[in-house]
Amino acid sequence: MKTHGKAWPVAAALVVLVLAACGDSGADTSEFDLVSEGVLTVCTDAPYEPFEFEDPDSPSGFDGFDVDVVEQIADDLGLDPEFIITPFDGIWLQPQAGNCDIVASAMTITEDRAANALFSDPYFDADQSLLVRAAESDLTLEDMVGRTIGVQTGTTGEIYATDNAPDGAELRSYDEPAAMFLALESGDIDAILQDLPVNGFRSTRDDKFVVSDTFSTGEQYGISAAQDNEALIDAMNESLADMRDSGDYDDIFARWFGG
Repeated sequence: MKTHGKAWPVAAALVVLVLAACGDSGADTSEFDLVSEGVLTVCTDAPYEPFEFEDPDSPSGFDGFDVDVVEQIADDLGLDPEFIITPFDGIWLQPQAGNCDIVASAMTITEDRAANALFSDPYFDADQSLLVRAAESDLTLEDMVGRTIGVQTGTTGEIYATDNAPDGAELRSYDEPAAMFLALESGDIDAILQDLPVNGFRSTRDDKFVVSDTFSTGEQYGISAAQDNEALIDAMNESLADMRDSGDYDDIFARWFGG
């Protein structure tokens, strides 16, 4: 999967951190294989609110839950974060190709992705969901026979829809979420199936949409790096653990999803 300000009125994703032992990382950045010295180069598929989106008023030019987490990690490691907008389909392959150091993009850890990338400890739990127009708030996935469901290319939402949509439902793939929201608003599609925190956030910001159905998938987001960059992943895990123990992670979560 690719999953601000207040909690959404649905059974939203609970955060479960499976993190390393606490303590100051004391990271030696010379051990990291970085694209640019002194910089943590981050591939991310923006906009994907509330996790990552461009913000000209932010020092990094980006904001969101993932951005806050990564900026804290970069600060702990003594690195300057730099974000690169990257299409989500195959994004986990970019560090191995040398295009960035890590991927932070509301990305679910899957067996297939982990075969080609090294993941951090999970930092966010997310399920799937169905977003519909408010006038049709009673629609469920079973009601999609003869209707069209929008999904984002290369996501676990697309996989879930492919495996679970009823016969007679049409799936329409989009490269980025903004186009899906416009298609749903205009009536070109009847629903969007994607990560619950993203659909849930949208429903709190636009009363034309509601989350009508949720699907427990047990997904967890992780930050990925190249398979041989173990030192960087270890240091990020220590930073995540420190964030959790200090309460900084809870503060970031509360900023975007409420207490």
